[in-house]
Amino acid sequence: MIPFDFIYCRPGTLQEAYAAFMQLQTEGKNPVYYGGGSEIITMSRAGSIKPGAVIDIKRIPECMRLSAGEVGLHIDAACTLNQIKESKLFPLLALACGRIADHTNQCRITLGGNLCGTIIYRETSLPLLLSDASVTLFGGGGLHTVPFQSVFQGRMQLSPGELIVQLHVPQWALGVPHFHVKRTTNEKIDYPLVSMSALLKDGFLRIAFSGICSYPFRSTQMEAVLNDHSQSCANRADQAAALLPEPAYSDVEGSGEYRMFVFKNMVQALLEEVEHGQV
Repeated sequence: MIPFDFIYCRPGTLQEAYAAFMQLQTEGKNPVYYGGGSEIITMSRAGSIKPGAVIDIKRIPECMRLSAGEVGLHIDAACTLNQIKESKLFPLLALACGRIADHTNQCRITLGGNLCGTIIYRETSLPLLLSDASVTLFGGGGLHTVPFQSVFQGRMQLSPGELIVQLHVPQWALGVPHFHVKRTTNEKIDYPLVSMSALLKDGFLRIAFSGICSYPFRSTQMEAVLNDHSQSCANRADQAAALLPEPAYSDVEGSGEYRMFVFKNMVQALLEEVEHGQV
C-alpha cells in the first residue's frame, strides 16, 4: 500500500499526457509518467519518492505497439520486458530483458521505465547503444526522432514533461552475431556486478557495459583496443579496464576490486570466443 494520496491521470493521447504533466508540475505536484509502475510503487512504499501525481500512458496507442518492418523493429515505450523477450525480434535485447528481475516483474516493467528509472543499471540501454537505435520523443515541440545515444548518457536526458514514445532498431542489428552475459553475486535475477552486451558488425566488435561503473556506457575508445587483433586477449582486456570512464563501482553487491576482476575475465572470455569464431 502506498502511504500517501496522489492524483491519478490516464490520458488517451500524447498531447493530453504532456499537457497534464506540465499543468501538474506548475501546481507543484511532482508528476511522473507511469508505464509498468514497478519502480514507482516500490519506491513510494519505501518512502524514497513521493509523487503528487502519476500519469498512466498505457491507454495511449502510440506507446503500446511492437512491430517489425522492412527498415527494422519499432518498440513502444510501454511494451513490457516480457513482450520484448517473447517476441525474439531483437535477440540481444530479448536476452537482456530476460535477465532483468523475475518473470512476474518482467511482465510489469516497461522498456521506457527501465531506461528512465532511477535504478542505475538500465540494462536495456546496452543493445540500443550498440545497434545505432533511434528514439521518438514527445514534448513541447511535438514528436521528434533523434539518435538514441544523443539523449542517453548514462540515463535519459529529457526536457521537463518530455516522454519516450518509441524506440527504433535498424534491420541489420536484428540478425548479426551477438553476445550477452550477466554476472551477479547470488541469483541470476539480482542486480549485476557486471552486465555485458556485444554485437559483431562487419567483423568489428561493439560492446557496452552496466554495473562496472555507476551508469551504463559504450566506449568507442575501448572498442578500438578490443578490436586490435595484434595483441593477446588478456592484454586487450587489461587495457580496456584502464579505459573505464570512472573507477569501478562499489556497493553492497560487490566491491570495485571484485567488479574489476569480473570485468577483465568477462571481456577476455568474449575476446577468446570471437577469436575462435564462437560468437
